[in-house]
Amino acid sequence: MNNSVSGFSKLSKEDKINWIANTYFSNPEQAVATIKQYWNSDAKLQQLHDEFIENTITNFYLPMGIAPNFLVNGNYYSIPMVIEESSVVAAAAKSAKYWSTRGGFKASVVSSEKIGQVHFIYKGDEKKLEDFFIKIKPKFFEATESITKNMQKRGGGILDIALRNKTQELENYFQLHVTFQTKDSMGANFINSCLEQLAKTLKEEAQENSSFTDEEKNLQVVMSILSNYVPNCIVRAEVSCKVEDLAEKKLEYPHEFSEKFVQAVAIAEIEPYRAVTHNKGIMNGVDAVVLATGNDFRAVEAGVHAYASRNGNYSSLSHAKIENGIFTFWMEIPLALGTVGGLTSLHPLVKMALEILGKPSAHELMQLVAVTGLAQNFAALRSLTTTGIQEGHMKMHLNNILNQFQATKEERMAIAKHFENNTVSHASVVELIENLRK
Repeated sequence: MNNSVSGFSKLSKEDKINWIANTYFSNPEQAVATIKQYWNSDAKLQQLHDEFIENTITNFYLPMGIAPNFLVNGNYYSIPMVIEESSVVAAAAKSAKYWSTRGGFKASVVSSEKIGQVHFIYKGDEKKLEDFFIKIKPKFFEATESITKNMQKRGGGILDIALRNKTQELENYFQLHVTFQTKDSMGANFINSCLEQLAKTLKEEAQENSSFTDEEKNLQVVMSILSNYVPNCIVRAEVSCKVEDLAEKKLEYPHEFSEKFVQAVAIAEIEPYRAVTHNKGIMNGVDAVVLATGNDFRAVEAGVHAYASRNGNYSSLSHAKIENGIFTFWMEIPLALGTVGGLTSLHPLVKMALEILGKPSAHELMQLVAVTGLAQNFAALRSLTTTGIQEGHMKMHLNNILNQFQATKEERMAIAKHFENNTVSHASVVELIENLRK
């Protein structure tokens, strides 16, 4: 394709599909058939999905699985997970079962504040701006009263507004740094609406301030937007038990295992190359539940990785120790989640996922997401420090390879028997399939 397309968004859904098929595929009819194969047969439900985003042509399916037996704060949960990667759900479920007989997971919300900022340029006397801010601060709360009143009834709203001088980093740059409590909603729209009203009030009051010069009155609002960095919206997840209680059939030497495990975490705390992969494993669990419950996994990812770098170096989110014969594995991560608003009241499977979780509050969901991430991390570290990560992962991946080559039932049985005592690799599976078919 060498030309741009004009008016694509105004085309009908059918015309969009035909244009895509005829422009990009050598077999347009097959492309159209594949696209329509993933439509929902319920026209009303399909329309609901079509309207989630723009220029929709079809649905992109991801598997939704369940990791049962999560004992969290004394209650059992089955955790819905949406992810495409083999072994993630199995690993989470295995960790959940393992820890359910060792006291389960403990989780708590440490804090739940969210941040939004009005970024503006002010050229003038800094002391006059500080005095002006103190004077008009009550007006900010008054101006947003119509937006915040319903949130205040639920115990939320604007907690504080601060003026931040950032001129050392960028010339003439200041912020209104605003702290929010949004209760069970993620609160993005609420926060952004409040910020835009604060920006409007800031400009209007500056124009009326007699102590400002004309240049000082014309301060420039650059943008008003929430932050996905939420270092004061923190949840803690933890497991612990006596070192000897770590033992089971495949963990015959718990003291050796626990010491090696702690060392593996310590490496991730000081080595960024390892920490990125270490934390990616945590996010396998976190993102899968965030997706299943209709929350914004991109925002969560950005905030979590910023938090992992908060001390100047990218580091492990999780930590482990052995003290007085007790093994403890824990992490604290920032999670801004909601259980009302957005897709939570629209997407049928999101509603089902929340039902499976017992219709949790935002704080409860934060805890369940965090323990899933910790369970996933434990499973990965357990494999890495014992059998190695590939043994379990490649056995799970075997099914994908067999599907790729459309293996028959007889071929699958023969292949499964062969790899009971042999290492799985993509090349070895392909070779075996070819030999069976000769």
